[in-house]
Formats: sequence, structure tokens, C-alpha cells
Amino acid sequence: QVQLVESGGGLVQTGESLRVSCAASGHTFSNYAMGWFRQAPGKEREFVAAVTQNGAGTYYTDSVKGRFTISRDNAKNTMYLQMNSLKPEDTGVYYCTQAAQRWSVIGPLSTPGQLYWGQGTQVTVSS
Repeated sequence: QVQLVESGGGLVQTGESLRVSCAASGHTFSNYAMGWFRQAPGKEREFVAAVTQNGAGTYYTDSVKGRFTISRDNAKNTMYLQMNSLKPEDTGVYYCTQAAQRWSVIGPLSTPGQLYWGQGTQVTVSS
């Protein structure tokens, strides 16, 4: 049974930083790609970032490149998203995801059924 538990969301002002974390259990963590998606009010859920199984490869949606950093600690079964220079348009519920298939990748074309999902953590950036 895969469990993904996010933490670290909150309310910040424009330009500030926030780090969200995802603690995973149920699979051998290092065998699976991990990623973050987000959903803003009234919008569809979108891909934010992903990291490969060993952490060597990272991928970002264009709107967060240079501001967000995804990472993972396989010894702690935890993934992180460091968010700097936050903007109001970054507001949304951030979801931790894990690939359902070993050695598969996560990206903007991933479908919900290809991933395990956490319950989400709210990030609100005020202007």
C-alpha cells in the first residue's frame, strides 16, 4: 500500500520561499520516479516538476524553471520541492506523486492512473 504524505504548505507573500516535503512508504522508494503536480482554483491540475529514481535527472514546467528545485533523499524516503521567488500564480494545492510502474518517468503527459497521489498541501501566495 503506497502512502504519500505532503507537508510544509502555507501562506507566504510574493517573493518569499517555501519548501514542501513528501514522505513516501509502501514501495522501495529509490525504484520510482517522483513528481509534483498542482491545481489552482478553477483550473486543471498541472505538472510542476519531477525527479528520476536516483535524483540525477530533474524536469520542470517552464513557469517554475529557475525558481523551484525538486530533490529527493532516498535514505529518508522523502522528496522535496524548494520554491523560491513565489508568485501569486503559484497558489494551489500541491500534490506529491509517485510513478506506479518501476523505472517509468513522470511528466506533463502522465495520466492520473499512471501515478500514486498524496492528499495535497495548500500553498497560498499573497500579493
